[in-house]
Amino acid sequence: MASTSAPKKRKRGADDAQKVVFALSDGPAAQLGPVLANFPSIKAPKSTPFKCYLTQARAEGEIGGEERPFAELPTHIAGEADAVDFYTSAETRRASVGCRYLVGVHNKRTGTTTLREAPLHLLAHDVKALKGADPAAVSALQRPEARAALGETFGTKKAKLAIRAQERNRVDVGAMQGVAGHLQESIQRNTQALPTKEEAKAAADSTRLVPTYDAGALNPEDVYPRPNIIPDAEWKVLTTSPFTSAQDTQERIALLPFKRSSWVNEHLGLAFAGPTPRRDTIKLLFYISSMLAFRNATFKKFDKASVQEKLAGVPGAVVDGLLARFTETARGSTEARVTSQSETLLLTSMFALCLRVDDFATDTSLIAADLSQPVAKINSLFKSLGMCSCVAPPLAVADALSSPRCC
Repeated sequence: MASTSAPKKRKRGADDAQKVVFALSDGPAAQLGPVLANFPSIKAPKSTPFKCYLTQARAEGEIGGEERPFAELPTHIAGEADAVDFYTSAETRRASVGCRYLVGVHNKRTGTTTLREAPLHLLAHDVKALKGADPAAVSALQRPEARAALGETFGTKKAKLAIRAQERNRVDVGAMQGVAGHLQESIQRNTQALPTKEEAKAAADSTRLVPTYDAGALNPEDVYPRPNIIPDAEWKVLTTSPFTSAQDTQERIALLPFKRSSWVNEHLGLAFAGPTPRRDTIKLLFYISSMLAFRNATFKKFDKASVQEKLAGVPGAVVDGLLARFTETARGSTEARVTSQSETLLLTSMFALCLRVDDFATDTSLIAADLSQPVAKINSLFKSLGMCSCVAPPLAVADALSSPRCC
């Protein structure tokens, strides 16, 4: 049976002998002291000698006649090995912000560890054999090749698949050199039939959903002539005698085909505010009201008889003209219908008449309310006319038609 030995008794004072006492260095604060060096990449041999330098004059570190501590001085260390030079990098100052480092020296005899503040230095290096050598030029093709090599070695599975897909889709420029001449001949042959810039502009202008305009006009009233919107045959059948015979504004509004237009009603009252109302203005307002009534009458499925019934107070020539210009008949059908293109043409023609009544500066908020449309949409249609749609001086330039804008 193994014998058990009694535990040894500790001598009194053994714990006291193992205690360590810390103390701060009482030497001069500016005296040269230890330095902490960090080698991020290549570690210097232990036998490499290093020297410490001040990057500025010591006098600049004196504030109020007292010298700054050694750890706060702008120091720089450097060392030279057989093949590599080591020196303090520019990252040192940023790495030391907000931190303090202490180096301790332990005295076994007294059991005291003396602490002193030390600066931190991040060391960079230069290879002596490469000093003065110019870096090799990197071509535009070498960079993606090097990036692809890194991706193939260290990339994820998804990254490798993307690199291989890119390699498959790469165009071989060398293989295209032999067919470049044939491609140029084919492009020249096929582009001969393309229209010129002027022809393309003329074709685009011809398909714009605006009334026929005069691009050479110098005055606003000449850009969209009245006969291009209201033909002379329809203009002659419009009469103003019922309006001049009416006693007040309410009787005149009752003569309109569309009586719920705030814009038309307001301008009709303004037309009779003076002593002699203008006959042309009354005719334009009546025609605009007819276009609003026509738009409501053709909103859903309709026929000619129903439209004429709803526009009973409008001359037949005007109703027939509206049906001819602002409706379309599908191929193989005899029923007329309103499309989005024909409705847009109706609105732009009506807006051109509104501009003539308002001296080419119209407030679009009332018109948008009458049409139950957003003001932004109405403004865009006014801009497509190439003329001003806000309460401001008129835009009287014909070249605005090629690039519509609003003042």
